[in-house]
Amino acid sequence: MERLDCAVIGSGVYGLAAAKQYQATHPDEKLVIYESRPCLGGTWSEERLYPNLKTNNLLGTFEYPDFPLDPAAVNLRPAKDHIPGETANAYFKAYARRFGIDGLIQFNTKVIVAEHQEDTAEGGWVLTIEKTEELNTPSKVFARRLVVATGLTTDPILPTFDGQDTFGAPIFHAKDFSQYADTLKTAKSATVYGVGKYAWDVAYSYAAAGVPVNWVIRASGHGLGWVTTPRVSPFKLWLEKLAHTRLMTWFSPSIWSESDGFGWIQRFLHRTWLGQLIVIAVWKIISSDVIELCGFDKHPETAKLKAWIPLMYTATSLSMLNYETDMFELVRSGVIKVHVSEIEKLSPGEVHLSDGTTFKSDVMMAYAGWQQSPPVKFLPEGIEAELGLPHSRTDGEWDPDTGKQAQLIKRADDEILTKLPMLKDQPQFPNYVPITKQGGVVTMNAKPQTGYMLYRFLAPQSARLLRYHDIAFTGLMYNLSTLTTAHVSGLWISAFLDGKLDNNPSDIAADEDAYNKLQYQNVLYNRFGHWRHPIDWNNKSPCFVFDTVTYISMLLRDLGLETYRKSSLFREIFSAYGVENYRNVNEEWAAAQASKAKKD
Repeated sequence: MERLDCAVIGSGVYGLAAAKQYQATHPDEKLVIYESRPCLGGTWSEERLYPNLKTNNLLGTFEYPDFPLDPAAVNLRPAKDHIPGETANAYFKAYARRFGIDGLIQFNTKVIVAEHQEDTAEGGWVLTIEKTEELNTPSKVFARRLVVATGLTTDPILPTFDGQDTFGAPIFHAKDFSQYADTLKTAKSATVYGVGKYAWDVAYSYAAAGVPVNWVIRASGHGLGWVTTPRVSPFKLWLEKLAHTRLMTWFSPSIWSESDGFGWIQRFLHRTWLGQLIVIAVWKIISSDVIELCGFDKHPETAKLKAWIPLMYTATSLSMLNYETDMFELVRSGVIKVHVSEIEKLSPGEVHLSDGTTFKSDVMMAYAGWQQSPPVKFLPEGIEAELGLPHSRTDGEWDPDTGKQAQLIKRADDEILTKLPMLKDQPQFPNYVPITKQGGVVTMNAKPQTGYMLYRFLAPQSARLLRYHDIAFTGLMYNLSTLTTAHVSGLWISAFLDGKLDNNPSDIAADEDAYNKLQYQNVLYNRFGHWRHPIDWNNKSPCFVFDTVTYISMLLRDLGLETYRKSSLFREIFSAYGVENYRNVNEEWAAAQASKAKKD
């Protein structure tokens, strides 16, 4: 059996960064990247590039810290232009070439099973892999260490509607939009079902191509998330930068930010009546400004596209208007018709809604999200709970790796609502009905499971598996600083696998009292999402926007690196963090390790 020092599953944004960081710190080890598709890039791979696809980020915030994207080379303006999908794809290819990891990728190779080796002190994983051209002839390899970077947009959830077999027109998930791009020229009418940025993009693409669109938003769902221009307020502040300014993080209720050195401000803002009034006012000002800038209330049809959830509770469903023309004009002019209703049934070439509306459709994009768990079978059976991965519920509870999980969740909820009492006022959706119970939807390929319970959203949660330090997960979270988070978490993972974190969970796991504290903190941080982002996170994968700077600081603290990375206190508070503030973390880490080695 072939033996590897490390295997990375996935060559998307996070997989590339994890592989690059591992190779940088282990240049002489045998590393392989398994990619089930024929090309790298994940969401930004060639086969998933659809018309009008661009980054939410403006140029300057969508790049790995140690591999700047040259504006002149791509003919884009920093802080003004969104990055086209083709440019993003080329960037990731160039990144892989620059750091020599492109030759480590085995394309069209899927990891089907990962079985933990528990009869040896070193642990490790036996991987069952299958190549596209050699189906039904799997082979096995041993990996001493495993990094799972399959991402959160791999396996789509696609509903099946009553009467779908008679519809006679293509129905596809947003993931496959590129495969149906020809319908932009052939279709005479299109239906978009669902919410999220994918729904906005597909509706815009058809409408911009002159194809009338009927956009159906479930009346019994959670509604649309927030969409905005890249710059907000009368001062035209860059929203991405605003979200990464430490001052703004103080107004975001966060359970881990208090340990970032400004806890007294957090306590004032979130635990006193005056502070809460200030927080409410800040979010109201931003929300009102977005509504005014987008003109939601200036037309009855655009009003249907307003978010149903307060902005403060929104995470990465927050999206940017990154289109070449005015999306809202397409709505006002009737090219895009918005229906807040349910699909009751389909018939030959027609869609029937629960409010009695019927319209013709030559094609339908049905978006209901993504499977949350990695598309790999982990063995032995039941190990998912110990790893901290989503798994089937038992007895209606989060199935834990210890019998204390339910008590820890109750304790965590109490602490969260005591420290952040504003979160008691949760958004309400009185008409909500799970899509699986909605009339007109016959089946869903979604699997009801628990949420994630990963340590730092990156590593196993159980003491037994932490001691092996032979597996980590990356890319199982969303935020606005995707590439910076991928870069720093890649270094964190490399250090974790070596047992070199300052706050080493493998050592903590050997001490029962210390591990009990770690386990509770892990439950606290993961449970926080249930209250902070009840739609975007809840029992799904971690996601956050205004808490990114403090999350990255937490990883840097584990690495023993400087968390305050500005030149003065004033800049630390008022100046936005960007990729430039993390360019030298690898060099800092190497210097710190060299210093420790000398002392030893």
